[in-house]
Amino acid sequence: MNLFKYFQSEVLNVVEEMTVAGKLPAGIDSTKIVTEPPREAAHGDVSTNAALVLAKQAGQKPRDLAERLAHQLKENAAVVAAEVAGPGFINLRLADAFWTARLTEILAEGTAYGDSDFGRAERVNVEYVSANPTGPMHIGHGRGAVVGDALASLLEKVGYQVVREYYINDAGAQVDKLAQAVYYRYREALGIGIGPDVFKDSYPGDYLKPIGQKLVEKYGREWVDAAPEAWLSVFRDFAIAEMMAVIREDLKALGVVFDVFSSERALVAEGGVDAALKALDTKGLVYEGVLEPPKGMVPEDWEPRPQTLFRSTDFGDDVDRPLRKSDGSWTYFASDIAYHLDKFRRGANTMINVWGADHAGYVKRMQAAVKALTDGKGDLDVKVCQLVNLFEAGAPVKMSKRAGTFITLREVVDEVGKDVVRFIMLTRKNDVTLDFDTEKVREQTRDNPVFYVQYAHARACSVLRHAGEAFPDIQLTPAALSGAALGRLTEPGELALIRKMADWPRQVETAARFHEPHRLAFYLYELAGEFHGQWNRGNEAADLRFLKPDDAELSAARLALVSGLATVIASGLEIFGVEPVEEMR
Repeated sequence: MNLFKYFQSEVLNVVEEMTVAGKLPAGIDSTKIVTEPPREAAHGDVSTNAALVLAKQAGQKPRDLAERLAHQLKENAAVVAAEVAGPGFINLRLADAFWTARLTEILAEGTAYGDSDFGRAERVNVEYVSANPTGPMHIGHGRGAVVGDALASLLEKVGYQVVREYYINDAGAQVDKLAQAVYYRYREALGIGIGPDVFKDSYPGDYLKPIGQKLVEKYGREWVDAAPEAWLSVFRDFAIAEMMAVIREDLKALGVVFDVFSSERALVAEGGVDAALKALDTKGLVYEGVLEPPKGMVPEDWEPRPQTLFRSTDFGDDVDRPLRKSDGSWTYFASDIAYHLDKFRRGANTMINVWGADHAGYVKRMQAAVKALTDGKGDLDVKVCQLVNLFEAGAPVKMSKRAGTFITLREVVDEVGKDVVRFIMLTRKNDVTLDFDTEKVREQTRDNPVFYVQYAHARACSVLRHAGEAFPDIQLTPAALSGAALGRLTEPGELALIRKMADWPRQVETAARFHEPHRLAFYLYELAGEFHGQWNRGNEAADLRFLKPDDAELSAARLALVSGLATVIASGLEIFGVEPVEEMR
Protein backbone atom coordinates (compact mmCIF):
# COMPACT_ATOMS: atom_id res chain seq x y z
CA MET A 1 0.00 0.00 0.00
CA ASN A 2 1.14 3.50 -0.85
CA LEU A 3 -0.31 4.95 2.35
CA PHE A 4 -0.23 8.52 1.05
CA LYS A 5 -2.25 7.59 -2.02
CA TYR A 6 -4.65 5.76 0.28
CA PHE A 7 -5.19 8.84 2.45
CA GLN A 8 -5.46 11.07 -0.60
CA SER A 9 -8.31 8.84 -1.67
CA GLU A 10 -9.83 9.15 1.80
CA VAL A 11 -9.60 12.96 1.67
CA LEU A 12 -11.26 13.00 -1.75
CA ASN A 13 -14.03 10.74 -0.45
CA VAL A 14 -14.70 13.17 2.40
CA VAL A 15 -14.78 16.08 -0.09
CA GLU A 16 -17.28 14.18 -2.22
CA GLU A 17 -19.46 13.35 0.79
CA MET A 18 -19.48 17.01 1.88
CA THR A 19 -20.35 18.05 -1.68
CA VAL A 20 -23.27 15.63 -1.81
CA ALA A 21 -24.43 16.92 1.58
CA GLY A 22 -24.36 20.51 0.26
CA LYS A 23 -21.49 21.54 2.54
CA LEU A 24 -19.29 22.21 -0.46
CA PRO A 25 -20.37 23.60 -3.86
CA ALA A 26 -20.88 21.23 -6.78
CA GLY A 27 -18.13 21.06 -9.39
CA ILE A 28 -15.38 21.93 -6.93
CA ASP A 29 -11.86 21.31 -8.31
CA SER A 30 -9.95 18.96 -6.02
CA THR A 31 -7.14 18.05 -8.44
CA LYS A 32 -4.52 20.07 -6.54
CA ILE A 33 -5.11 18.31 -3.25
CA VAL A 34 -2.01 16.43 -2.10
CA THR A 35 -1.22 14.19 0.84
CA GLU A 36 2.39 13.84 1.92
CA PRO A 37 4.58 13.48 4.99
CA PRO A 38 4.54 16.56 7.24
CA ARG A 39 7.65 18.70 7.03
CA GLU A 40 8.41 17.78 10.64
CA ALA A 41 7.77 14.28 11.99
CA ALA A 42 6.49 15.75 15.26
CA HIS A 43 3.47 17.16 13.39
CA GLY A 44 2.04 13.73 12.61
CA ASP A 45 2.15 11.00 9.98
CA VAL A 46 0.19 12.42 7.02
CA SER A 47 -0.45 16.02 5.99
CA THR A 48 -2.93 17.39 3.44
CA ASN A 49 -3.46 20.83 1.91
CA ALA A 50 -7.12 20.10 1.07
CA ALA A 51 -8.59 23.04 2.99
CA LEU A 52 -6.11 25.50 1.48
CA VAL A 53 -6.94 24.29 -2.03
CA LEU A 54 -10.72 24.30 -1.61
CA ALA A 55 -11.36 27.28 0.69
CA LYS A 56 -11.60 29.99 -1.97
CA GLN A 57 -13.86 27.86 -4.20
CA ALA A 58 -16.04 27.02 -1.20
CA GLY A 59 -16.21 30.62 0.00
CA GLN A 60 -14.94 29.57 3.43
CA LYS A 61 -11.97 30.45 5.61
CA PRO A 62 -9.21 27.83 5.23
CA ARG A 63 -8.98 27.00 8.93
CA ASP A 64 -12.76 26.72 9.28
CA LEU A 65 -12.94 24.35 6.34
CA ALA A 66 -9.93 22.45 7.69
CA GLU A 67 -11.77 21.88 10.99
CA ARG A 68 -14.77 20.45 9.12
CA LEU A 69 -12.61 18.19 6.98
CA ALA A 70 -10.59 17.07 10.01
CA HIS A 71 -13.77 16.16 11.87
CA GLN A 72 -14.80 13.87 8.99
CA LEU A 73 -11.34 12.33 8.61
CA LYS A 74 -11.36 11.32 12.30
CA GLU A 75 -14.05 8.81 11.39
CA ASN A 76 -11.39 6.66 9.71
CA ALA A 77 -10.41 3.87 12.13
CA ALA A 78 -6.73 4.33 11.28
CA VAL A 79 -6.76 8.00 12.39
CA VAL A 80 -6.28 8.70 16.08
CA ALA A 81 -5.98 12.48 15.67
CA ALA A 82 -6.64 15.06 12.96
CA GLU A 83 -5.15 18.43 13.83
CA VAL A 84 -5.33 21.76 12.00
CA ALA A 85 -2.04 23.60 11.73
CA GLY A 86 -0.81 26.89 10.33
CA PRO A 87 -3.06 28.53 7.72
CA GLY A 88 -5.13 25.38 7.26
CA PHE A 89 -3.04 22.23 6.87
CA ILE A 90 -4.53 19.05 8.31
CA ASN A 91 -2.12 16.68 10.03
CA LEU A 92 -3.20 13.11 10.72
CA ARG A 93 -1.78 10.83 13.38
CA LEU A 94 -2.27 7.15 12.71
CA ALA A 95 -2.94 4.27 15.08
CA ASP A 96 -0.19 1.80 15.96
CA ALA A 97 -2.38 -0.95 14.52
CA PHE A 98 -2.27 0.75 11.13
CA TRP A 99 1.52 0.59 11.16
CA THR A 100 1.77 -3.02 12.29
CA ALA A 101 -0.66 -3.89 9.47
CA ARG A 102 1.92 -2.46 7.07
CA LEU A 103 4.51 -4.84 8.50
CA THR A 104 2.13 -7.73 7.81
CA GLU A 105 1.84 -6.44 4.25
CA ILE A 106 5.61 -6.37 3.79
CA LEU A 107 5.99 -9.93 5.03
CA ALA A 108 3.20 -11.14 2.76
CA GLU A 109 4.48 -9.44 -0.41
CA GLY A 110 8.20 -10.03 0.02
CA THR A 111 10.48 -8.18 -2.39
CA ALA A 112 7.39 -7.42 -4.52
CA TYR A 113 6.50 -4.89 -1.82
CA GLY A 114 6.40 -1.53 -3.57
CA ASP A 115 5.23 -3.01 -6.89
CA SER A 116 2.32 -1.11 -8.44
CA ASP A 117 0.36 -0.49 -11.62
CA PHE A 118 1.45 3.15 -11.76
CA GLY A 119 2.86 2.64 -15.26
CA ARG A 120 -0.35 1.01 -16.53
CA ALA A 121 1.67 -1.31 -18.82
CA GLU A 122 2.81 1.67 -20.94
CA ARG A 123 5.74 0.84 -23.20
CA VAL A 124 8.93 2.74 -22.39
CA ASN A 125 12.20 2.64 -24.27
CA VAL A 126 15.26 3.26 -22.11
CA GLU A 127 18.39 3.80 -24.18
CA TYR A 128 21.67 3.93 -22.31
CA VAL A 129 25.42 3.44 -22.63
CA SER A 130 25.45 3.58 -26.49
CA ALA A 131 29.22 4.04 -26.36
CA ASN A 132 31.04 4.34 -29.68
CA PRO A 133 32.51 0.91 -30.54
CA THR A 134 35.97 2.40 -30.80
CA GLY A 135 37.39 1.27 -27.47
CA PRO A 136 36.63 -0.36 -24.13
CA MET A 137 34.21 1.42 -21.84
CA HIS A 138 35.55 3.77 -19.21
CA ILE A 139 34.18 4.44 -15.73
CA GLY A 140 32.00 7.27 -17.04
CA HIS A 141 30.21 4.83 -19.35
CA GLY A 142 29.69 2.66 -16.28
CA ARG A 143 27.74 5.41 -14.58
CA GLY A 144 25.35 5.72 -17.50
CA ALA A 145 25.04 1.93 -17.65
CA VAL A 146 24.05 1.67 -14.00
CA VAL A 147 21.70 4.67 -14.03
CA GLY A 148 19.94 3.38 -17.14
CA ASP A 149 19.72 -0.21 -15.92
CA ALA A 150 18.45 0.73 -12.46
CA LEU A 151 15.93 3.14 -14.00
CA ALA A 152 14.66 0.38 -16.29
CA SER A 153 14.20 -1.97 -13.30
CA LEU A 154 12.51 0.78 -11.32
CA LEU A 155 10.03 1.44 -14.12
CA GLU A 156 9.30 -2.27 -14.41
CA LYS A 157 8.57 -2.41 -10.69
CA VAL A 158 5.81 0.18 -11.06
CA GLY A 159 4.19 -1.49 -14.02
CA TYR A 160 5.80 -0.19 -17.20
CA GLN A 161 6.78 -2.43 -20.12
CA VAL A 162 10.42 -1.54 -20.56
CA VAL A 163 12.73 -2.10 -23.51
CA ARG A 164 16.42 -1.74 -22.70
CA GLU A 165 18.27 -0.52 -25.78
CA TYR A 166 21.84 0.17 -26.90
CA TYR A 167 22.40 2.34 -30.00
CA ILE A 168 25.58 1.36 -31.84
CA ASN A 169 27.21 4.42 -33.40
CA ASP A 170 28.79 2.39 -36.19
CA ALA A 171 28.59 4.99 -38.96
CA GLY A 172 30.74 8.04 -39.65
CA ALA A 173 34.34 9.11 -39.38
CA GLN A 174 35.07 7.62 -35.96
CA VAL A 175 34.63 4.01 -37.11
CA ASP A 176 36.73 4.70 -40.19
CA LYS A 177 39.46 5.88 -37.83
CA LEU A 178 38.98 2.67 -35.86
CA ALA A 179 39.48 0.64 -39.04
CA GLN A 180 42.65 2.62 -39.78
CA ALA A 181 44.05 1.93 -36.31
CA VAL A 182 43.20 -1.77 -36.59
CA TYR A 183 44.94 -1.90 -39.97
CA TYR A 184 48.14 -0.68 -38.34
CA ARG A 185 47.77 -3.27 -35.58
CA TYR A 186 47.29 -5.87 -38.29
CA ARG A 187 50.56 -4.84 -39.93
CA GLU A 188 52.25 -4.76 -36.53
CA ALA A 189 51.09 -8.33 -35.85
CA LEU A 190 52.74 -9.34 -39.12
CA GLY A 191 56.02 -7.84 -37.89
CA ILE A 192 55.85 -4.77 -40.12
CA GLY A 193 57.08 -1.56 -38.53
CA ILE A 194 54.37 1.06 -38.16
CA GLY A 195 56.20 4.15 -36.94
CA PRO A 196 55.50 6.32 -33.88
CA ASP A 197 53.01 8.74 -35.43
CA VAL A 198 50.55 6.45 -37.20
CA PHE A 199 47.95 6.74 -34.44
CA LYS A 200 47.99 10.52 -34.34
CA ASP A 201 44.46 10.74 -35.75
CA SER A 202 43.03 7.41 -34.58
CA TYR A 203 43.08 5.10 -31.54
CA PRO A 204 46.47 4.17 -30.03
CA GLY A 205 45.31 1.83 -27.22
CA ASP A 206 46.87 -1.61 -26.83
CA TYR A 207 43.36 -3.06 -26.68
CA LEU A 208 43.40 -3.16 -30.50
CA LYS A 209 46.44 -5.46 -30.68
CA PRO A 210 44.38 -8.67 -30.22
CA ILE A 211 42.11 -7.57 -33.07
CA GLY A 212 45.12 -7.08 -35.32
CA GLN A 213 46.30 -10.58 -34.42
CA LYS A 214 42.87 -12.07 -35.19
CA LEU A 215 42.91 -10.41 -38.61
CA VAL A 216 46.28 -12.02 -39.31
CA GLU A 217 44.88 -15.41 -38.29
CA LYS A 218 41.93 -14.92 -40.62
CA TYR A 219 43.52 -13.23 -43.63
CA GLY A 220 47.27 -13.73 -43.36
CA ARG A 221 49.08 -11.14 -45.50
CA GLU A 222 46.13 -10.67 -47.87
CA TRP A 223 45.63 -6.96 -47.11
CA VAL A 224 49.20 -5.79 -46.60
CA ASP A 225 49.60 -4.13 -49.99
CA ALA A 226 45.91 -3.43 -50.66
CA ALA A 227 44.62 0.12 -51.09
CA PRO A 228 42.56 1.59 -48.21
CA GLU A 229 39.37 1.55 -50.28
CA ALA A 230 39.79 -2.23 -50.58
CA TRP A 231 40.32 -3.11 -46.93
CA LEU A 232 38.46 -0.26 -45.17
CA SER A 233 34.97 -1.80 -45.02
CA VAL A 234 36.35 -5.27 -44.16
CA PHE A 235 38.49 -3.99 -41.30
CA ARG A 236 35.77 -1.61 -40.10
CA ASP A 237 33.11 -4.33 -39.85
CA PHE A 238 35.54 -6.76 -38.22
CA ALA A 239 36.72 -4.18 -35.69
CA ILE A 240 33.18 -3.09 -34.80
CA ALA A 241 32.10 -6.69 -34.23
CA GLU A 242 35.14 -7.36 -32.04
CA MET A 243 34.75 -4.18 -30.01
CA MET A 244 31.05 -4.79 -29.48
CA ALA A 245 31.90 -8.27 -28.20
CA VAL A 246 34.28 -6.66 -25.69
CA ILE A 247 31.65 -4.09 -24.70
CA ARG A 248 29.01 -6.79 -24.21
CA GLU A 249 31.36 -8.76 -21.97
CA ASP A 250 32.22 -5.67 -19.93
CA LEU A 251 28.52 -4.87 -19.53
CA LYS A 252 27.80 -8.45 -18.51
CA ALA A 253 30.47 -8.18 -15.81
CA LEU A 254 28.55 -5.15 -14.53
CA GLY A 255 25.28 -7.08 -14.65
CA VAL A 256 23.87 -5.11 -17.60
CA VAL A 257 22.04 -6.96 -20.39
CA PHE A 258 20.14 -5.28 -23.23
CA ASP A 259 16.99 -6.34 -25.04
CA VAL A 260 17.87 -4.54 -28.27
CA PHE A 261 21.05 -3.41 -30.05
CA SER A 262 20.26 -0.92 -32.85
CA SER A 263 22.76 -0.08 -35.57
CA GLU A 264 23.17 3.44 -36.93
CA ARG A 265 24.79 2.03 -40.09
CA ALA A 266 21.82 -0.27 -40.72
CA LEU A 267 19.38 2.58 -40.12
CA VAL A 268 21.13 4.76 -42.70
CA ALA A 269 21.49 1.92 -45.20
CA GLU A 270 17.79 1.10 -44.97
CA GLY A 271 16.81 4.68 -45.79
CA GLY A 272 15.76 5.60 -42.27
CA VAL A 273 17.31 9.05 -42.41
CA ASP A 274 15.77 9.86 -45.78
CA ALA A 275 12.35 8.76 -44.51
CA ALA A 276 12.60 10.78 -41.30
CA LEU A 277 13.70 13.95 -43.05
CA LYS A 278 10.97 13.49 -45.64
CA ALA A 279 8.46 13.29 -42.79
CA LEU A 280 9.75 16.59 -41.40
CA ASP A 281 9.78 18.18 -44.85
CA THR A 282 6.15 17.18 -45.39
CA LYS A 283 5.30 19.09 -42.23
CA GLY A 284 7.11 22.18 -43.57
CA LEU A 285 9.88 21.88 -40.99
CA VAL A 286 12.89 21.64 -43.32
CA TYR A 287 14.29 24.60 -45.27
CA GLU A 288 17.46 25.98 -46.83
CA GLY A 289 18.99 28.82 -44.86
CA VAL A 290 22.10 30.35 -43.36
CA LEU A 291 22.60 30.30 -39.62
CA GLU A 292 24.00 33.23 -37.72
CA PRO A 293 27.39 32.42 -36.20
CA PRO A 294 26.86 31.51 -32.53
CA LYS A 295 28.32 33.65 -29.80
CA GLY A 296 31.42 32.27 -28.16
CA MET A 297 32.82 28.96 -29.34
CA VAL A 298 31.70 27.98 -32.84
CA PRO A 299 30.35 24.39 -32.95
CA GLU A 300 31.52 21.90 -35.56
CA ASP A 301 28.21 21.76 -37.40
CA TRP A 302 28.02 25.52 -38.09
CA GLU A 303 29.07 26.60 -41.57
CA PRO A 304 28.76 30.08 -43.15
CA ARG A 305 26.78 28.83 -46.14
CA PRO A 306 23.24 27.82 -47.08
CA GLN A 307 22.35 24.60 -45.29
CA THR A 308 19.47 22.19 -44.96
CA LEU A 309 17.98 23.15 -41.61
CA PHE A 310 15.34 21.81 -39.22
CA ARG A 311 12.97 24.38 -37.66
CA SER A 312 13.78 23.21 -34.14
CA THR A 313 13.05 26.67 -32.72
CA ASP A 314 9.36 25.96 -33.41
CA PHE A 315 9.60 23.31 -30.70
CA GLY A 316 11.55 25.05 -27.96
CA ASP A 317 15.16 24.87 -29.21
CA ASP A 318 17.47 27.89 -29.17
CA VAL A 319 18.39 27.84 -32.88
CA ASP A 320 17.46 25.85 -35.98
CA ARG A 321 19.74 22.89 -36.59
CA PRO A 322 21.73 21.66 -39.63
CA LEU A 323 20.78 18.33 -41.21
CA ARG A 324 23.49 18.07 -43.88
CA LYS A 325 27.26 18.60 -43.86
CA SER A 326 29.15 20.49 -46.56
CA ASP A 327 30.05 17.20 -48.27
CA GLY A 328 26.35 16.36 -48.65
CA SER A 329 26.32 13.65 -45.97
CA TRP A 330 23.87 13.71 -43.10
CA THR A 331 24.83 15.23 -39.75
CA TYR A 332 24.81 13.07 -36.64
CA PHE A 333 21.68 14.93 -35.63
CA ALA A 334 19.91 13.76 -38.79
CA SER A 335 20.76 10.14 -37.95
CA ASP A 336 19.54 10.66 -34.38
CA ILE A 337 16.24 12.05 -35.69
CA ALA A 338 15.76 8.91 -37.78
CA TYR A 339 16.66 6.69 -34.83
CA HIS A 340 14.11 8.29 -32.53
CA LEU A 341 11.42 8.07 -35.17
CA ASP A 342 12.26 4.39 -35.47
CA LYS A 343 11.85 3.95 -31.70
CA PHE A 344 8.50 5.74 -31.79
CA ARG A 345 7.29 3.56 -34.66
CA ARG A 346 8.28 0.49 -32.67
CA GLY A 347 5.74 1.51 -30.05
CA ALA A 348 7.68 3.68 -27.62
CA ASN A 349 5.67 6.84 -26.97
CA THR A 350 7.87 7.44 -23.95
CA MET A 351 11.62 7.46 -24.56
CA ILE A 352 14.33 7.94 -21.97
CA ASN A 353 17.93 8.50 -23.02
CA VAL A 354 20.82 8.32 -20.57
CA TRP A 355 23.66 10.40 -22.02
CA GLY A 356 27.12 11.46 -20.99
CA ALA A 357 27.88 15.06 -20.05
CA ASP A 358 29.45 15.71 -23.47
CA HIS A 359 26.01 15.35 -25.06
CA ALA A 360 24.20 17.83 -22.81
CA GLY A 361 24.05 20.44 -25.59
CA TYR A 362 21.99 18.10 -27.77
CA VAL A 363 19.05 17.68 -25.39
CA LYS A 364 16.86 20.56 -26.62
CA ARG A 365 17.31 19.79 -30.30
CA MET A 366 16.52 16.11 -29.81
CA GLN A 367 13.42 16.85 -27.74
CA ALA A 368 12.33 19.31 -30.43
CA ALA A 369 12.75 16.65 -33.10
CA VAL A 370 10.70 14.10 -31.15
CA LYS A 371 7.88 16.60 -30.67
CA ALA A 372 7.92 17.44 -34.38
CA LEU A 373 8.08 13.87 -35.65
CA THR A 374 5.36 12.53 -33.36
CA ASP A 375 3.00 15.53 -33.42
CA GLY A 376 3.53 15.82 -29.69
CA LYS A 377 2.53 12.21 -28.98
CA GLY A 378 6.07 11.16 -28.20
CA ASP A 379 7.92 12.22 -25.07
CA LEU A 380 11.70 12.23 -24.64
CA ASP A 381 13.39 12.62 -21.27
CA VAL A 382 17.17 12.84 -21.26
CA LYS A 383 19.15 12.05 -18.13
CA VAL A 384 22.63 13.53 -18.43
CA CYS A 385 25.31 11.79 -16.37
CA GLN A 386 28.12 14.00 -15.21
CA LEU A 387 31.73 12.87 -14.96
CA VAL A 388 33.12 10.27 -12.58
CA ASN A 389 36.40 11.22 -10.90
CA LEU A 390 38.34 8.09 -10.03
CA PHE A 391 40.59 8.09 -6.96
CA GLU A 392 42.70 5.60 -5.06
CA ALA A 393 43.35 6.47 -1.43
CA GLY A 394 42.49 10.09 -2.22
CA ALA A 395 44.82 10.41 -5.21
CA PRO A 396 43.45 10.82 -8.76
CA VAL A 397 43.88 7.79 -11.03
CA LYS A 398 44.06 8.41 -14.77
CA MET A 399 46.30 5.90 -16.51
CA SER A 400 45.10 2.45 -17.53
CA LYS A 401 47.07 -0.75 -17.82
CA ARG A 402 44.76 -1.89 -20.60
CA ALA A 403 43.66 1.12 -22.63
CA GLY A 404 46.85 3.12 -22.26
CA THR A 405 45.01 6.41 -21.78
CA PHE A 406 42.09 5.89 -19.39
CA ILE A 407 40.89 3.52 -16.69
CA THR A 408 38.49 0.99 -18.16
CA LEU A 409 35.21 0.10 -16.55
CA ARG A 410 36.22 -3.55 -16.45
CA GLU A 411 39.35 -2.73 -14.44
CA VAL A 412 37.24 -1.04 -11.76
CA VAL A 413 34.62 -3.83 -11.70
CA ASP A 414 37.33 -6.48 -11.39
CA GLU A 415 38.96 -4.55 -8.55
CA VAL A 416 35.98 -3.72 -6.31
CA GLY A 417 33.11 -5.89 -7.64
CA LYS A 418 30.01 -5.12 -9.67
CA ASP A 419 27.73 -4.62 -6.66
CA VAL A 420 29.97 -1.91 -5.23
CA VAL A 421 30.23 -0.15 -8.60
CA ARG A 422 26.47 -0.29 -9.17
CA PHE A 423 25.52 1.02 -5.73
CA ILE A 424 28.10 3.81 -5.66
CA MET A 425 26.99 5.06 -9.08
CA LEU A 426 23.53 5.67 -7.59
CA THR A 427 24.61 7.58 -4.50
CA ARG A 428 24.55 10.92 -6.32
CA LYS A 429 22.01 12.45 -8.65
CA ASN A 430 23.03 11.73 -12.24
CA ASP A 431 23.67 15.39 -13.12
CA VAL A 432 26.19 15.86 -10.28
CA THR A 433 29.87 14.90 -10.60
CA LEU A 434 30.66 11.73 -8.66
CA ASP A 435 33.92 10.90 -6.88
CA PHE A 436 34.74 7.18 -6.79
CA ASP A 437 37.57 6.19 -4.47
CA THR A 438 38.50 2.52 -4.78
CA GLU A 439 39.89 2.52 -1.23
CA LYS A 440 36.98 4.27 0.44
CA VAL A 441 34.40 1.93 -1.09
CA ARG A 442 36.10 -0.90 0.83
CA GLU A 443 35.87 0.86 4.21
CA GLN A 444 33.51 -0.66 6.74
CA THR A 445 32.07 2.58 8.09
CA ARG A 446 28.79 4.45 7.81
CA ASP A 447 30.56 6.84 5.42
CA ASN A 448 30.55 4.00 2.90
CA PRO A 449 26.90 3.68 1.83
CA VAL A 450 27.43 0.29 0.16
CA PHE A 451 28.74 -1.23 3.37
CA TYR A 452 26.21 0.57 5.55
CA VAL A 453 23.18 -0.74 3.65
CA GLN A 454 24.59 -4.23 3.05
CA TYR A 455 25.56 -4.46 6.72
CA ALA A 456 21.99 -3.70 7.75
CA HIS A 457 20.73 -6.60 5.64
CA ALA A 458 23.50 -8.91 6.90
CA ARG A 459 22.75 -7.87 10.50
CA ALA A 460 19.08 -8.68 10.03
CA CYS A 461 19.97 -12.10 8.62
CA SER A 462 22.31 -12.66 11.57
CA VAL A 463 19.50 -11.91 14.05
CA LEU A 464 17.24 -14.39 12.27
CA ARG A 465 19.97 -17.07 12.31
CA HIS A 466 20.56 -16.62 16.03
CA ALA A 467 16.81 -16.70 16.63
CA GLY A 468 16.68 -20.17 15.12
CA GLU A 469 19.10 -21.32 17.83
CA ALA A 470 17.58 -19.35 20.72
CA PHE A 471 13.91 -20.04 19.85
CA PRO A 472 13.68 -23.34 17.96
CA ASP A 473 9.88 -23.33 18.34
CA ILE A 474 9.44 -20.01 16.48
CA GLN A 475 8.77 -20.46 12.78
CA LEU A 476 10.93 -17.91 10.97
CA THR A 477 9.14 -17.87 7.62
CA PRO A 478 7.55 -14.53 6.67
CA ALA A 479 4.11 -16.16 6.68
CA ALA A 480 4.58 -17.46 10.22
CA LEU A 481 6.10 -14.22 11.53
CA SER A 482 3.21 -12.19 10.13
CA GLY A 483 1.01 -14.05 12.63
CA ALA A 484 3.12 -12.90 15.58
CA ALA A 485 1.66 -10.59 18.23
CA LEU A 486 2.67 -7.46 16.34
CA GLY A 487 0.69 -5.32 18.77
CA ARG A 488 3.62 -5.84 21.16
CA LEU A 489 5.68 -3.52 18.96
CA THR A 490 5.02 -0.30 20.86
CA GLU A 491 8.51 1.06 21.50
CA PRO A 492 9.06 4.39 19.64
CA GLY A 493 12.13 3.13 17.77
CA GLU A 494 10.27 0.06 16.56
CA LEU A 495 7.33 2.10 15.28
CA ALA A 496 9.68 4.62 13.65
CA LEU A 497 11.34 1.76 11.79
CA ILE A 498 7.98 0.45 10.57
CA ARG A 499 6.97 3.95 9.46
CA LYS A 500 10.15 4.21 7.45
CA MET A 501 9.60 0.80 5.87
CA ALA A 502 5.98 1.65 5.06
CA ASP A 503 7.18 4.68 3.08
CA TRP A 504 8.89 2.40 0.53
CA PRO A 505 5.98 2.25 -1.98
CA ARG A 506 5.79 6.06 -2.09
CA GLN A 507 9.54 6.32 -2.51
CA VAL A 508 9.47 3.85 -5.40
CA GLU A 509 6.63 5.64 -7.18
CA THR A 510 8.21 9.07 -6.71
CA ALA A 511 11.57 7.88 -8.02
CA ALA A 512 9.83 6.31 -11.02
CA ARG A 513 7.76 9.42 -11.74
CA PHE A 514 10.85 11.64 -11.88
CA HIS A 515 13.15 9.00 -13.44
CA GLU A 516 15.55 9.31 -10.50
CA PRO A 517 16.71 5.96 -9.10
CA HIS A 518 19.27 7.69 -6.88
CA ARG A 519 16.40 8.67 -4.56
CA LEU A 520 16.19 5.04 -3.52
CA ALA A 521 19.87 4.94 -2.55
CA PHE A 522 19.22 7.84 -0.18
CA TYR A 523 16.18 6.07 1.23
CA LEU A 524 18.00 2.76 1.76
CA TYR A 525 20.82 4.55 3.55
CA GLU A 526 18.32 6.25 5.88
CA LEU A 527 16.44 2.99 6.47
CA ALA A 528 19.70 1.24 7.31
CA GLY A 529 20.45 4.06 9.75
CA GLU A 530 17.10 3.54 11.51
CA PHE A 531 17.85 -0.17 11.89
CA HIS A 532 21.43 0.32 13.09
CA GLY A 533 20.11 2.90 15.55
CA GLN A 534 17.60 0.44 16.98
CA TRP A 535 20.33 -2.19 17.21
CA ASN A 536 22.55 0.23 19.15
CA ARG A 537 19.72 1.11 21.52
CA GLY A 538 19.36 -2.60 22.22
CA ASN A 539 23.04 -2.78 23.10
CA GLU A 540 22.50 -0.03 25.66
CA ALA A 541 19.20 -1.33 27.09
CA ALA A 542 18.51 -5.08 27.25
CA ASP A 543 14.73 -4.54 27.06
CA LEU A 544 15.11 -3.19 23.52
CA ARG A 545 17.05 -6.13 22.11
CA PHE A 546 15.49 -8.00 19.22
CA LEU A 547 15.80 -11.31 21.08
CA LYS A 548 14.53 -11.57 24.66
CA PRO A 549 15.15 -15.06 26.04
CA ASP A 550 12.38 -14.67 28.63
CA ASP A 551 9.70 -13.42 26.21
CA ALA A 552 9.19 -15.55 23.12
CA GLU A 553 6.05 -13.64 22.07
CA LEU A 554 7.79 -10.25 21.99
CA SER A 555 10.84 -11.82 20.34
CA ALA A 556 8.63 -13.23 17.57
CA ALA A 557 7.11 -9.80 16.97
CA ARG A 558 10.56 -8.20 16.81
CA LEU A 559 11.77 -10.93 14.48
CA ALA A 560 8.87 -10.01 12.19
CA LEU A 561 10.20 -6.45 12.26
CA VAL A 562 13.72 -7.62 11.43
CA SER A 563 12.47 -9.85 8.62
CA GLY A 564 10.46 -6.97 7.19
CA LEU A 565 13.51 -4.73 7.28
CA ALA A 566 15.59 -7.29 5.38
CA THR A 567 12.77 -7.62 2.84
CA VAL A 568 12.57 -3.90 2.08
CA ILE A 569 16.34 -3.58 1.72
CA ALA A 570 16.38 -6.62 -0.57
CA SER A 571 13.57 -5.05 -2.62
CA GLY A 572 15.66 -1.91 -3.10
CA LEU A 573 18.86 -3.75 -3.92
CA GLU A 574 16.94 -5.84 -6.45
CA ILE A 575 16.12 -2.65 -8.36
CA PHE A 576 19.80 -1.71 -8.25
CA GLY A 577 20.91 -5.13 -9.48
CA VAL A 578 22.87 -5.62 -6.23
CA GLU A 579 22.92 -8.91 -4.32
CA PRO A 580 21.76 -8.48 -0.69
CA VAL A 581 24.46 -10.21 1.37
CA GLU A 582 23.62 -12.38 4.37
CA GLU A 583 27.07 -12.24 5.93
CA MET A 584 29.76 -9.55 5.77
CA ARG A 585 33.26 -10.75 4.92
